[in-house]
Amino acid sequence: MIEGISAIAINEKSIDMDKVEARRSFFYRGSKRVFDIFCALLGLIFMLPIALIVKIMYICTGDFKSIFYTHTRVGKFGKEFKLYKFRTMVPNSKEMLEEMLKDPKYKKQWNKYKKIDNDPRITKAGSFLRKTSLDELPQMLNILKNDMSLIGPRPLIPGELDEHDGNHEIYEKVKPGITSWWASHGRSATTYEERLALEYYYVQNRSLWLDIKCIFATIKAVIFKTGAK
Repeated sequence: MIEGISAIAINEKSIDMDKVEARRSFFYRGSKRVFDIFCALLGLIFMLPIALIVKIMYICTGDFKSIFYTHTRVGKFGKEFKLYKFRTMVPNSKEMLEEMLKDPKYKKQWNKYKKIDNDPRITKAGSFLRKTSLDELPQMLNILKNDMSLIGPRPLIPGELDEHDGNHEIYEKVKPGITSWWASHGRSATTYEERLALEYYYVQNRSLWLDIKCIFATIKAVIFKTGAK
């Protein structure tokens, strides 16, 4: 009889703990979403004068193409969406990349990092935007559309995770972010394997405190241009 009562008590305690965790999770998701929307609205206001300056800079170089760039990325639970960014490369960057990848030196870099050092496709305006991370500002629209969050693993292109034997269950468990644990702790200075490890760490340990730490780490990385290329 005592064993039965004890088992019931333990079961009830387990249920209570589950309820506490559920409430914590609900509070975290709710507060994170409110913060995301608030930051996105402020970001869009800040983006307007930046967009005007970027447009003028491109026009001065004879580039009259759109200053915005969209690309298909993978979001939460593997759902694909259109990611918005300021364009930082020449309009024919795709064709240039195809030619560059014929060179073993560039192909090796691209396969390992999905980036190329001193990429000739990047414009002068684009270089500034990347180093200051201002090219990410249009993703505030993605936040409002609920495709992304302010903080989360950086969104990948379809098939990219498979190329590096990544874990979909972990990486795609949350919405991708404008900044991430990887982006604020090394960014382009890390290998792809290190990048995934940093993103997995965030997903598995996410909390309001970790989000706050990530925000301050991002600010530090932007100011000192840590890992930016």
